[in-house]
Amino acid sequence: MILITGGAGFIGSNLVAALSQKTGAPKITVVDRLGIDDKWKNLSNHLVHQIIEPENLDRYLSKNDGSIEYVFHLGAISSTIEKDVDLILRNNFNLSLSLWNWCTKHRIPFIYASSAATYGDGKNGFNDDFDPIELSKLKPLNPYGWSKHLFDKLVNYDVLNGSAHPPQWAGLKFFNVFGPNEFHKGAQSSLIAQIYPRIIRNEPAKLFKSHKEGINDGEQSRDFIWIEDCIDIMIWLYENRDISGLFNVGTGQARSFKSLVEAIYYSLKREPKIDFIDTPLHLRDQYQYFTQASMNKIKSAGYTNTFTSLEDGVQKYVKNFLSTDNPYR
Repeated sequence: MILITGGAGFIGSNLVAALSQKTGAPKITVVDRLGIDDKWKNLSNHLVHQIIEPENLDRYLSKNDGSIEYVFHLGAISSTIEKDVDLILRNNFNLSLSLWNWCTKHRIPFIYASSAATYGDGKNGFNDDFDPIELSKLKPLNPYGWSKHLFDKLVNYDVLNGSAHPPQWAGLKFFNVFGPNEFHKGAQSSLIAQIYPRIIRNEPAKLFKSHKEGINDGEQSRDFIWIEDCIDIMIWLYENRDISGLFNVGTGQARSFKSLVEAIYYSLKREPKIDFIDTPLHLRDQYQYFTQASMNKIKSAGYTNTFTSLEDGVQKYVKNFLSTDNPYR
């Protein structure tokens, strides 16, 4: 049995899809809340053996400690604008710590979602260094990024101080992921998912103006990564249980928001139309103007697959999902 927290979410449900399609597919238990919207559709195309609510997780673990072989911990409060820090800590730190300790006790591999938000404004770079001094230099800009960074530092302390830990562990610093099954995220979904409906309605795409000297409007940049590349890394770790570490999950190439929007228009064979709007004041002090993952560490660990280009990823998303009657994977 594989346990996937956040298994009905964006990355989690894509992982469920990939694992359920493998030859000799393992049984999958999803830990998540489905709510009253269409989040259930993220799982509707795949076999899941159990779906349990997060508040029932402890009881489930106590009854199934002999049957769980692997844990992917992807559940979290992922909103970068969430202000309830106690809520964030309960979900992003305390639950992570509880699962870390349980996997340590029962000798279960443990893969968890960290985030590129741990890098803050990026002035200290985007290197997934596990050195405690280098980790201490990172200054996240919001409670979400801080909660992820706090757990990374706890893992760092346990591992480097010789404390007991899971037999395999990996923290994955996801950069700007895009792809199917993100519709339930609303304003936190990728720019592609938000802009596509505007383009279809013949409305111009909207991007934030630059409020930083030397950077033109639309030239703010991110490391955009196609969801299938993220899943490929997780499957690789699942199949190579001698690999542990804190790893970036990006492409290693920053691209501008303008390039992203142009790729959407190109996939639809339309001429780009972009309006630039002021960045809201409450976001300006948290806004990242540039992110680019260093991917040397995971490549040195043995991962050799190439990453999907921005243009190819956008075209796959638009043609195979957004433009279809069933946009779910």
